[in-house]
Amino acid sequence: MSSHVKEHHGHEHQPLGGRVLTLPFLICATLVAIAGVILFQRYTQGLAAASNLNDGYPWGIWVAIDVVIGSAFGCAGYVIALLCYILNRGEYHPLVRPAVLASLFGYGLAGLAVLVDLGRYWNFYHMMLPWYAQPNSVMLEVGLCVATYTLVLVVEFAPAFLERVGIEGLRAKLNKVLWVFIALGVLLPTMHQSSLGTMMVIVGHKLSPLWQSQMLPVFFLLTAILMGFAIVVWESVMASLNFRRPMETPVLSKLSGLMLVVASLFVVLRFVDLIVRGQIGQIFGGPQSGWFIAEMVLMISGLALLIPKANRNRSRALFLAASLLLAAGILYRLNVYLIGFTPAVGPWHYFPSVKEIMITVGVFALEIALYLLFVKKLPVMHAVHPEHG
Repeated sequence: MSSHVKEHHGHEHQPLGGRVLTLPFLICATLVAIAGVILFQRYTQGLAAASNLNDGYPWGIWVAIDVVIGSAFGCAGYVIALLCYILNRGEYHPLVRPAVLASLFGYGLAGLAVLVDLGRYWNFYHMMLPWYAQPNSVMLEVGLCVATYTLVLVVEFAPAFLERVGIEGLRAKLNKVLWVFIALGVLLPTMHQSSLGTMMVIVGHKLSPLWQSQMLPVFFLLTAILMGFAIVVWESVMASLNFRRPMETPVLSKLSGLMLVVASLFVVLRFVDLIVRGQIGQIFGGPQSGWFIAEMVLMISGLALLIPKANRNRSRALFLAASLLLAAGILYRLNVYLIGFTPAVGPWHYFPSVKEIMITVGVFALEIALYLLFVKKLPVMHAVHPEHG
């Protein structure tokens, strides 16, 4: 039996303990309460009461940020499951439960955010009814995959809950079939993250030539993998600092080498794609060239920081590189879904309202608050034994 399987079946995780009602938790709870008040307005008075969405724009930041970017944040569990279970790299096992937890919140709240954006939200279940379904729809595939993957993440995280409440028999049975859900947990994000790119291929000329490409599915899958790695590094360093735990630099160092490969591949393919399509000149003076340059500066800066091997063994450099690559992935997806996208000509324009922004802030604040609650009350974090420092 490999070392990571031993750890998985043994009690190698523990709750952090400590007070839940800390200042960060209370700040997040306040932001969630504010978002709740605005959501009440949205659901009782309609979309116009809480947003600047209009007939010319099919979506705003609730889709572009909460769903398209939020689901990429949720790819932490996807990349770690791929490494640890599919590729059998047991050294990454301490990162599994925190990554799955981050994914569960990222995808769960992204799914809820869709209901905020839908005009007729009460009909959301129609996508699950065959007589309403449009089988050729990319959006249907994305919706079904995201919903299914969220359920898969609940099952993947269930051993932590069962361990906490002491239901060992059910936990042991679940562990025997967990491989099925782990396999689904790798397949489903691969499908729907690439399909988020396919959705924008079909908008044609409405998307700036700086981003419109048949390669969009590949670019979206690469940014999902990259942002998944970056979130794992980011979360690990932040948890070590805030909860006074030992840094996981040795395992993060290995992860950073993979981040370097994925980021390099993304940059090379982006420029090759622009050259092949004859759009390289758009970088120099095109209408949205500044956004493209900002995206590339962030990506190349994070990439360059990881090139020296010494930096990959320093937690501060790893954290900075992960932050830059995360920001680059965020900006790329924002550029494709909002900034570089002009869905309507004429008098239509869109900029998010303060209420829209506060709902989005509330969604991410809820994710942080739940994370703090879960890691303190459930065995999420890898146990730190005194002899290990």
